[in-house]
Amino acid sequence: MRTAHDITRVFNALGDPTRRAIVERVSNGPLSVSDLAKPLKMTLAAVVQHIQVLEAGGLVRTKKAGRVRTCSLQTKGFDLASEWIADRKSLWERRLDRLGAMLDEES
Repeated sequence: MRTAHDITRVFNALGDPTRRAIVERVSNGPLSVSDLAKPLKMTLAAVVQHIQVLEAGGLVRTKKAGRVRTCSLQTKGFDLASEWIADRKSLWERRLDRLGAMLDEES
């Protein structure tokens, strides 16, 4: 069951350009946190914080094997965002259909 808090975490995570860049990179396949950090102009600790926000939003997951932490895409957060957007779109489409019908009746 999704909550308002869940969707807030998804959009919060996607609201930052660095986190969106991380998502873009891992959408091509799993990468180590070190590899994700290389092109970014920030400390490894800062990258880890961004990844934690993405994990909390259900957008990525990490797995540790030995000393290497690998980051990969997770669909849960994307599914939540897609469902939330679809619900809003459906609501507005129904409203616009009703408005159209009312305008047709008046003409």
